[in-house]
Amino acid sequence: MKVILNENIETLGHIGDVVKVAPGYARNYLLPKKLAVVATEGNAKALEHTKRQMAYKKNKALDSAKNLVAKLEALSIILTHKAGEEGKLFGAVTNMEIAAYLKANGFDIDRKSIVLADVIKHTGEFSASVKIHPEVTATLKITVAAA
Repeated sequence: MKVILNENIETLGHIGDVVKVAPGYARNYLLPKKLAVVATEGNAKALEHTKRQMAYKKNKALDSAKNLVAKLEALSIILTHKAGEEGKLFGAVTNMEIAAYLKANGFDIDRKSIVLADVIKHTGEFSASVKIHPEVTATLKITVAAA
């Protein structure tokens, strides 16, 4: 019996593969658990349609992420903190503070996606990466000045 896989099954194949299995295995295990559907012409067309929709959505999300990266990298972040004589800050600049600055400037970025290479405890220029999409990362330029 031929079936189209809905899930990755280690011993059979990947999503979308058409595989030949024993009729009992398909009837008693794969079909009731929705791991596969019977390989008919209609099911094959529905699978192709679903694949096209997913590819379109993925490409659209990737394009919007690339546009956001271009806008973020053009932005320069200037933060002021109380500092001592040698430029050492009282406290540190955190990703929460950077996320609040971005939100005030019209970017809705989650603080968990902002990654600082090191803790910022001095005045000067620093960089931080923002993971916007699994395939796209932006680099922010941060300037910390003494208040």
